[in-house]
Amino acid sequence: MQNPVCKEDVFGSIFLAEAEGLRNFLYYKTGNLPQAEDLVQEAFGKLWENCSKVEQSKAKSYLFTVANNLFLNQVAHQKVVLRFEKQPHTQASHLTPQFLLEEEEFRKRLEEAIAALPEDQRIVFLMNRMDKKTYREIAERLDLSVKTIEKRMHKALQALRKVSKKV
Repeated sequence: MQNPVCKEDVFGSIFLAEAEGLRNFLYYKTGNLPQAEDLVQEAFGKLWENCSKVEQSKAKSYLFTVANNLFLNQVAHQKVVLRFEKQPHTQASHLTPQFLLEEEEFRKRLEEAIAALPEDQRIVFLMNRMDKKTYREIAERLDLSVKTIEKRMHKALQALRKVSKKV
C-alpha cells in the first residue's frame, strides 16, 4: 500500500500548505531569497524521494528538518571555501613551484575529504575547527552527548588523516 504522501494530489496539497512558510523560514536564516527558494525546492525533492518513508502527518516536520540540514550543509561548505580564500595565495619567494603545486593539490584533497565526510561528522568537525566550539558547546547546540561528539570527531579526524598520508 502506497503512503499517501506519494500521491500527487496529497503531495501538491502539502506543497501549497507548506512551501511559503518553509521559504520564509529559510529566508530568515539565509537572508537570501533565491537561496531560500532553492533550498525549498531541494527539501521538497527530498520529500518526494522519500515519500514512502514519511507519514503525511509528519511531512511538515520532515520538510523543516531537511531544509534546516540543507542550510547547515551550505553554511559548513561556505566556511571551508571562505577559510581557504582568506589564506594568502602568495607565499614567501623561497618556496619552489613544485612545493606550491603539491600544497594546492593537498588543499583540494582536504576540501574534498571534508565535503565527503558524513554530515554528522562534518558538522562536528567544522563547528570545532572553524567556529572554535568546545565538544560540550557542540553537544549542547546539537542536543547530543559529549561522548557522541567525541566519537564523531574521532571518526572525522581518522578519515582526514588518510588524506594527509596519501601525500
